[in-house]
Amino acid sequence: MVISSFLLNVWWLLVLVGVMILIHELGHFWAARAFDVKVEVFSFGFGPRLFGFRRGETDYRFSLLLFGGYVKMAGEQPGENFVGSPLTRTGEDASQGAPDPRAMSNKPRWQRLIILAAGPLMNVVLAIAVLTGLFMFSYEKVLNDGGAVVGHVVPASPAAIAGIRAGDKIVRLDGQENPDWEDIVTKEIESARRPLAVTIERDGHLLPVTVTPVLDEKEGLGSAGWEGQNQVQVNSVSAGYPAIAAGLKKGDLLVRVNNLPIHSIHTLPEVIRKSDGKPVTIEYIRNGTDRTVTMQPIFRNPDGTGRWMIGAYFDIKLNIQKTRLSFPDALHESLVQNGKNASLIVEFLRGIVERRMSAKNLSGPIGIAQYATEAAQEGPGPFLLLMSVVSLNLAIVNLLPIPILDGGAILTLLIETVMGRDLSLNVKEAMLKVGFVFLMMLMVFVIYNDIAKRFTPGLLLSPGADMVRKR
Repeated sequence: MVISSFLLNVWWLLVLVGVMILIHELGHFWAARAFDVKVEVFSFGFGPRLFGFRRGETDYRFSLLLFGGYVKMAGEQPGENFVGSPLTRTGEDASQGAPDPRAMSNKPRWQRLIILAAGPLMNVVLAIAVLTGLFMFSYEKVLNDGGAVVGHVVPASPAAIAGIRAGDKIVRLDGQENPDWEDIVTKEIESARRPLAVTIERDGHLLPVTVTPVLDEKEGLGSAGWEGQNQVQVNSVSAGYPAIAAGLKKGDLLVRVNNLPIHSIHTLPEVIRKSDGKPVTIEYIRNGTDRTVTMQPIFRNPDGTGRWMIGAYFDIKLNIQKTRLSFPDALHESLVQNGKNASLIVEFLRGIVERRMSAKNLSGPIGIAQYATEAAQEGPGPFLLLMSVVSLNLAIVNLLPIPILDGGAILTLLIETVMGRDLSLNVKEAMLKVGFVFLMMLMVFVIYNDIAKRFTPGLLLSPGADMVRKR
């Protein structure tokens, strides 16, 4: 069973990462061919050559270690030169002898810049294309005509400290008018330890407040302690508890408990915990019919924290509209969603640099493999959404000014352009060594994160799960 699960994770990781590596390296390859740079090797994977074929001057191969790939071009910088994602490598020793007009190092700097930037650019194109195609086939929109109404506030949380209550409507957030919960959650998780100017509407009056999200140590993201107003339904009931004896069933829509409206999955459990075993009256809807039931909680200790329970578990019922978008609309929505995701990724990385956010949320190959398997089991839609997010992550990380990545090589070329001359080979070699050490340390760190998360699960960098829970 363990071996089967491991092989399944490896398979979906190869599918997910394989597509992105292929697209990334094709970007470098096509750009190099466009500027008549000699491409000696196009490899899927690292290490010893397994099989492949030669067409013209290029050896197209599959190599032993499939978690990566590289394009080897003639005349690259001496020593090891990595171009692309942390999983991609390109470059060997620079050619010796007379200058080769087809060597990359002998091409104009602007052409080399395009070749280097083409890989991340293709990852961005992939992210946009994947969502565009998905939205043309199936587009889901959460309908919420009531606006961003708060359904629950965690006691002693930043939102509670700011005076926000359940029923308040958020009409302005950090300068944005009438945000929806997707906007609010995105801003919340990227703004740990950074004050947010919030305007709420309460009883017809506008009240300005300041909310400073704290860093959730478990998830490594900002948390304000508020959630959106939602419909709540029964997800499951446990045998031997009052809920099943009273007749509650999966799918029942909860309305009130002890005359208190239920707009959050936390409302009913909190009332029950505070009941001290006294009977609670629950109003719910089943098949359009209003029903009322009274039950008496029992005291149980299921997870080491004794509390009053009725044995029912709940989830949010979202009003989702499913449709298909035309190509222009799908492209527009894809650009909007990718823009939001890119902003979140950049803000998260900036938060790490500013020490407002935790790097514990970074995922490596083990974590990505697990997410890929879970998404694939849910269906093509979730898997394509994950592919878009990971591809965008890959593009942005590749553009970081780290010597061993595309961004570092691009920065070096820009510096040389301003200087009007090349940096010395010793300087370039030193930069590459530092970049290589940094990359290896990063890989060890994210793999450690992946292993640690198997015991203390966290969230993806993507905010999707939090958005569904809070809006």
